[in-house]
Amino acid sequence: MAQPVGEQVQVQIKADEKELVGQFCNLVMFHHNAEEFTLHFIYVFPNVPQGKLASSVIVAPAHAKRILRALGENISRYEAQFGPIREVSEATPVPNVGFVQ
Repeated sequence: MAQPVGEQVQVQIKADEKELVGQFCNLVMFHHNAEEFTLHFIYVFPNVPQGKLASSVIVAPAHAKRILRALGENISRYEAQFGPIREVSEATPVPNVGFVQ
């Protein structure tokens, strides 16, 4: 039976404890082509010139745009509640990052 247009459906998401706990990442690399955006979430070790890929997420361009909008809305709500987020100084060098096998 078809669902009426505009009716909300509750989606049940299954997740193991590992996914629910999450992983800390301090670097995200973005790549894109005509069909997809790839986000590589990376942890770069402090005081060591190496890091570890924690996760890669691949999404369609339209979904990437929804993520951008949702992130912007959530940052605005966060700053309204807790104050402005301090950004790292532009004088801090951006690491030159590449993948190894």
